[in-house]
Amino acid sequence: MHPSVSFRQLQVFVSVAKGGTVAAAARNLNLSQSATSQSLSDLERQLGQVLFERLGRRLQLNDVGRRLLPRAERLLDDLIQFIEASQEPEGSLQGSLTVAASATIGTYLIPSFVGCFSELHPGVDIQMRLRNTGEVVGDVLRFEADLGLIEGQCSEQRLISEVWREDAMVIICAPNHRLAAAGRLSDKDLGEEQWILREPGSGSRAVFESAVMHHAERLRVRMELNQHEAIKQAVRAGFGLGCMSRLSVAGELERSELVALTSDLELTRTFSLIWHPERYRSPLWQAFKVFLQETNQAQ
Repeated sequence: MHPSVSFRQLQVFVSVAKGGTVAAAARNLNLSQSATSQSLSDLERQLGQVLFERLGRRLQLNDVGRRLLPRAERLLDDLIQFIEASQEPEGSLQGSLTVAASATIGTYLIPSFVGCFSELHPGVDIQMRLRNTGEVVGDVLRFEADLGLIEGQCSEQRLISEVWREDAMVIICAPNHRLAAAGRLSDKDLGEEQWILREPGSGSRAVFESAVMHHAERLRVRMELNQHEAIKQAVRAGFGLGCMSRLSVAGELERSELVALTSDLELTRTFSLIWHPERYRSPLWQAFKVFLQETNQAQ
């Protein structure tokens, strides 16, 4: 006899998987903790499978749970669409999507994409997470994000990666810096100047370090900052040179608040879309991905 699994049990399973605790799932579903815990216990008993590793109060999906999560999400999404189809015009998109984006993409590109998509489909809810590239990869691996956008290529073999668009990075200095007048950075300058860079793990830092690998033996890193604005302020104040996406400094360059330096470095990179092959790709997921690709090509 097949076990009888309820809609509520599936909701609890998915919510615990995303929130990491029974308490978080209970808040999300507006249930008591005892009712949430009981639903999860009933589900595991009916399936005859343990779905989580218990690490204190935190619950982490085990291999069985990770395998079943996309199926549970698909079942929930299908049922929600079934209900909403009776209330919404034919063809309208519904549901929520969690998108994790690295700093440059999440600050200077994605907000406008999400805004336009939401205007076209008012019934959807897209939640944005602003992270560095390493954290975006982690979110997608742990099923905490449906789709990720990162700087550079994805080296994580468990994820699918697709190039989205190209981006040009630029070395910047203050207008009164000694290199500003010449407008050029030599290989000798690379090792002698002080640098204001993103933190290790960020896509910008990885691209910069890869570019300078054969041009300088070492770098004098004065500051490591995880915010674009903080880097720009430090460079503007004359504390060192920076290397950022041209997207993030376009306004400052136009207003002559910062100066772009030419060099022999290869600072062109790609932005990539990443997703987990076992994550359920709902109609909303597919529509948003196509929108990102088509809108990007039109720009």
